[in-house]
Amino acid sequence: MSFKFPNYFKYTVILLGLFLLLYFLQTFKSVLIPVSFAGLFSLLLLPLTQSLEKKMPRPLSITLSLIIVIIILGLLVWFLSAQIASFSSELTEINAKLSLLINKFQLYLQDRFGIEPTNKSTFIQKALGNITETGTAFLGSTISLTTGAFTVLTLIPIYVFCMLYYRDHLRQFMFQFVAQDRRGYVMATVDDIQRVVQGYLSGLFIVILIVSLLNSMGLLIMGVKYAIFFGVFASILTIIPYIGILIGALLPSLFVFINTGSIGQALIVVGIFAFVQFLEGNFITPYVVGSKVSINPFAAILALILGGEIWGAAGMILAIPFIAILKVLFDAYEPLKPFGFLLCDISEKPKEHNFLRKIRKRKKGK
Repeated sequence: MSFKFPNYFKYTVILLGLFLLLYFLQTFKSVLIPVSFAGLFSLLLLPLTQSLEKKMPRPLSITLSLIIVIIILGLLVWFLSAQIASFSSELTEINAKLSLLINKFQLYLQDRFGIEPTNKSTFIQKALGNITETGTAFLGSTISLTTGAFTVLTLIPIYVFCMLYYRDHLRQFMFQFVAQDRRGYVMATVDDIQRVVQGYLSGLFIVILIVSLLNSMGLLIMGVKYAIFFGVFASILTIIPYIGILIGALLPSLFVFINTGSIGQALIVVGIFAFVQFLEGNFITPYVVGSKVSINPFAAILALILGGEIWGAAGMILAIPFIAILKVLFDAYEPLKPFGFLLCDISEKPKEHNFLRKIRKRKKGK
């Protein structure tokens, strides 16, 4: 007669395991964060590396792939840094214009309704007077943080190189835990999971690129200063469902309102971003990413919050790709399929990945 553990014991073990997992993630985040970024970059670079390996040795193909990515990311970081530095230099002028708008609004309330300026409005003006100092301090802390992160960033290319170079060895290591007669089955499953994740990550980058171009074009047509910066910034935030578009549109609309004093102009900016978000949610993302894997907005927002609590800003960046990877893994393993269903977007029809179809065919064949 076999002994069966009671349910409360199983649940206690699960909760204890989750607690230990969170403790492990936070304690060793200095090691796990660069390894996680390296893993994602390895998945993205694998197709390019494999195509280059047909013409040159593996070490050279990996090195060339890394150089291409470093150049692209370096140009992007340089552009955004230059835009932020230029934008911060105008904080004094923005502060003056915003204070003038508040004074006009107070005078309007006083003349029209007889409402005298309160201490609260005085407090607001005093707070606005410190925008320049706050912005300068923020930039200083950002530069300090970036300088400290350079050590970690130098490790990521090394990790990526090792993961790509030793990928065959890593697969052989994984096979040590699998019976020999099931290795082909596991190999096919791993390959399909890898393709799905690669498709999702590459599709996500394509969506961000398309949305940034549409946002920037709309702002450039309006003649908004720093249009490309605002467009790229808002496109990155679109990975946050619903909330991202609000945050992304808030900054440029306020900037336009402060500079022009026109509520209509600010509303046009909001309308441009809302229209681009409509295109992104109904056409761009379903066409580019939806065929790979789809995450429902609630799960995505929850993942972002948890990622931020565990690993800060790095955790928020990694949250969406990781939850997509988890969904693919849940769909691949029968006992965990309910969790994959929980993460899927109910607006999309459930789709069966290639590896799941292969599993069903193999089972029928047996």
